[in-house]
Amino acid sequence: MEDGVKKFLYVNRKAPYGTIYALEALEVVLIGAAFDQDVSLAFLDDGVFQLTKAQDTKEIGVKNFSPTFRALGDYEVTKLYVEKESLDERGLTADDLQEITYEDEDDDWAEKPSIIIISRSEMADVMAGQDVILSF
Repeated sequence: MEDGVKKFLYVNRKAPYGTIYALEALEVVLIGAAFDQDVSLAFLDDGVFQLTKAQDTKEIGVKNFSPTFRALGDYEVTKLYVEKESLDERGLTADDLQEITYEDEDDDWAEKPSIIIISRSEMADVMAGQDVILSF
């Protein structure tokens, strides 16, 4: 790890719409990535809904920002941790989530998945390994 680089984990626990938290988190993530920090995201509780496919926001009159997650790889944000228990509790599976990939420059620009589904105990280990945790 280079000098001055800190590991930031942005924890998303809220549904994507109805509050400003999800969109604000995404904006803060992009700012953190611009400053060359090691940025990753965690999705727990209703936060897992932020990554679902085919979000239709017309009825509620707000912009669907979910496609923005697919741009994170361009900012070298390639670790989106999703808690399996949170998916299970909401009747969701990996198939309900949008496909988010990044190009791995260390592997001849191969496309790799950014979404990593982990257990609650693995999530605790991920959190323990961070320098900064910001919760939204």
